[in-house]
Amino acid sequence: MNCKQVRICCVFICVMLVAGGYAYAGEFKIGAHGGINMPNLRGEEGDPFTEGFESRQGAFYGIFVNLGLTPHISLAAELNYSSQGGKRSGLQIITSTLLPEGLPLPEGMDLYANYRIESILDYIEIPLLVRLSFGKKIRVFINAGPYIGFLIRAKALTEGKSFLYMDKNGAIPVIIPPGTQPLEIDLTADTDIKDNLKDTNFGLASGGGIMIPIGPGTVIAEGRLQWGLTVIQKDIQESGKSRTGGFIISVGYSLPLTKKKSS
Repeated sequence: MNCKQVRICCVFICVMLVAGGYAYAGEFKIGAHGGINMPNLRGEEGDPFTEGFESRQGAFYGIFVNLGLTPHISLAAELNYSSQGGKRSGLQIITSTLLPEGLPLPEGMDLYANYRIESILDYIEIPLLVRLSFGKKIRVFINAGPYIGFLIRAKALTEGKSFLYMDKNGAIPVIIPPGTQPLEIDLTADTDIKDNLKDTNFGLASGGGIMIPIGPGTVIAEGRLQWGLTVIQKDIQESGKSRTGGFIISVGYSLPLTKKKSS
């Protein structure tokens, strides 16, 4: 286990211990959930490095604890795996990390190519959410709160063959001196970009759903929006500025560890 994983586990254990220490306040539950994440990268308008990314599909799953504070208010702490990122196709700017090494290219200028890119950013996230619920047996709820994410993997999947251009309209191809043929390259690659991104990501989460008692526990169906606040790139001059975000659909099951105090 590396230092980052130890830090993640320590943070979550502290959250669980704090919640367990106050379990007398109400019902204390533990559970697991999983579903589909439809993330996107929010780029700056007019930034050729980050604008125009579309949503992709990724996995979402994790475990959680929930502490009842009042009959209608509870506090939830989660430990989740969340796959984020985005995809973009067409004539677009290309960063130096995605180009083959050793090409006789002009220095100090932006280059463009026609290709497809999918950025896959995998995080371990720890949300802390306040939940407000309504109803008796079948309950509906809304929740909101902050989260912190730790980047565990980041890669760019690219595919396509393209000429290189010196303008965003594809009118000025790069010519290999002293030849007269435009430079065409194969951009199909799986590139590790983790070193180009920040290790941590902060954001806000908000959602709602329904809780249905089944057997000894409760089935929980939820839809959630996540809004990353951190610019994830280390070097914004080289890679632009973007933030994470997305919509999560999940189903889970929770079991009570303590009973609600009778009134």
